Amino acid sequence: MAETLIVFVTASRDEEALRIARAVVEEKLAACAGIIPSIRSIYRWKGEICDTEELLLIIKSRYELFPALQQRIKQLHSYEVPEIIGIPIRVGSEDYLNWLLENTLGGRALDIEQ
Repeated sequence: MAETLIVFVTASRDEEALRIARAVVEEKLAACAGIIPSIRSIYRWKGEICDTEELLLIIKSRYELFPALQQRIKQLHSYEVPEIIGIPIRVGSEDYLNWLLENTLGGRALDIEQ
């Protein structure tokens, strides 16, 4: 079975989040990308603590596409080191996971064991 992923990416601006989401879905590197506005990120960057308003992209894709997805996000992203974290989807609606598989490169739904 092809392993499915949820990929988290933060972005600094609406336009950037939308550009990344549209590109990865149009290029079939992802089946879907949701954008959650206005999260607050506290992090350490270059020795300083930062407190920043960001947006969070939740991208649904395949494990095998992660290298290409990551490369494309880096090309489109303004951050020097963007957050790109993939978490396997272990369980989910069979219909939804088949839809995800059908709408990404590779494009075949597989039998999903319950």
